[in-house]
Amino acid sequence: MKSILKIKILLFIVLIMSLLITSCSSVSEETQCSIDSDCIAASCCHSTSAVNKDNAPNCQGILCTASCEPGTMDCGQANAMCVEGTCAVVPVE
Repeated sequence: MKSILKIKILLFIVLIMSLLITSCSSVSEETQCSIDSDCIAASCCHSTSAVNKDNAPNCQGILCTASCEPGTMDCGQANAMCVEGTCAVVPVE
């Protein structure tokens, strides 16, 4: 009887730990990726973040300024890339 109780407790602990690990390491569906080409700028103008191309903004009819804003993807300063399964903005060196 005691061994069955120990097994139940152990299974409960494993279940709780797996739920905690999953919730801590989850990546937003909007930013999930496998390869760099999965990622694109998250906004139409002066983007500072990246999303999965399936969640790309609709930029049809949007006009942006021609300025190269610092800290953005403007003028080739950075690229949208897949980093450890998440779309991210990576500065060009």
